[in-house]
Amino acid sequence: MDAARRLDLLTSKPGPTDEWLAGCAGLICRIGDTPLVRLKRIAEGVLAPNVELWAKLEWFNPGGSVKDRAAAGIILDAERRGLLRPGMIILDSSSGNTGIAYAMVGAARGYKVKLCLPANANTERKRILSAYGVDVVFTDPLEGSDGAILKAREIAASNPELYFYCDQYSNEANWKAHFHSTGPEIWRDTGGRITHFVATLGTSGTFMGTSRYLKARNRDVHCTTVEPDSPFHGLEGLKHMETAIVPPIYQPDGLADLALGAPTEESLVLVRRLAREEGLLAGISSGAALWAAIEVAKTLTQGVVVTIFPDGGNRYLSEPHVWEG
Repeated sequence: MDAARRLDLLTSKPGPTDEWLAGCAGLICRIGDTPLVRLKRIAEGVLAPNVELWAKLEWFNPGGSVKDRAAAGIILDAERRGLLRPGMIILDSSSGNTGIAYAMVGAARGYKVKLCLPANANTERKRILSAYGVDVVFTDPLEGSDGAILKAREIAASNPELYFYCDQYSNEANWKAHFHSTGPEIWRDTGGRITHFVATLGTSGTFMGTSRYLKARNRDVHCTTVEPDSPFHGLEGLKHMETAIVPPIYQPDGLADLALGAPTEESLVLVRRLAREEGLLAGISSGAALWAAIEVAKTLTQGVVVTIFPDGGNRYLSEPHVWEG
C-alpha cells in the first residue's frame, strides 16, 4: 500500500460507507457503527478514578456478532476478485458466529451456504443456521474447531468449481474488515484518547485489524490479546493458540504488547455481572474480554481501555451453567 493511500485510509471518516463495504446495499450496509459504552458499576472501586473502561457491543450488528464484519469483508472481496460467482456455494468452518454471519450475508447476496460445525455447538446456533437454510456438516466435537477446518478443506478440494472456500483463518480480508471499520470507529468514538485495546482470539481477525489501525494512528496504544488459560476450557469461540491450529493471519509481532490467559469460571462470573449490574446481556467470550480488560486497567493510574464484546448472551440461554450462580 503506497503512502498516499495509507494516509487516505487513516484519515477518512469511518463507518458503513468505507471501502470494505463499497458496492453493498440494504442490510449489509448496516454492519458496523456499533455502540461503545462505558462500564461504570463493574469498574467502581476497582479502578483508579482516572481510568475509563469501555466496551464495543458487537451484537448490534444485523447478524448478531462481530463476525458480520469479517464475513461481509470476505464475501465482498471475493466477488470483486472474481473468486465468488453466481451459482457457487459459500463454504467454511465455523464454531457458530461466523457461520451465522455467512448465512446472513450469503442470503442477502443470493448464495447458498455450507458450513462445517463442531457437533457440540449449542442449540441456539444450530437453530439459527437451520432458519437460514444452511447446509451444515457436523464434525467430531472432540476435535473442536480444528476438526471443522480440516473437513471444510476436504470438501473444498473435492469440487473447487462449486465451492468458494472462505478460509476465515487465512483470509486477509478478515482482518482488513476490522482495519477499515472497527479500528476507525473506536478511534472516532474515543476522540483518539484510547490508550489500551484488549481483544479475544478466535481467528484473530478482530485483534489484528483493529490493532494495526490503532497503532498506525498512535504507536503508543497498548494492545493485549486474550485466549483461554488452558486447552480445556468453556470459552466458546476462543482458541488456545499453543494447542490449536494457529490461524495464518495471526501475526502478533509488533502488535501484541501483552498476552493474557482468561480463566473460564471468572469469565462466566463477569458475564453474569454484566447482565445484573450493567444491563448488558453479553456472550461468554465477552466475560473473558472483560476479565482481561480489568486486569490491564488495574495496572493504570490513568487511561482509556477499550475491549470488544463479540456477541450477545441470547445465543447462550440454553446453557444454564452460564447464568446460574
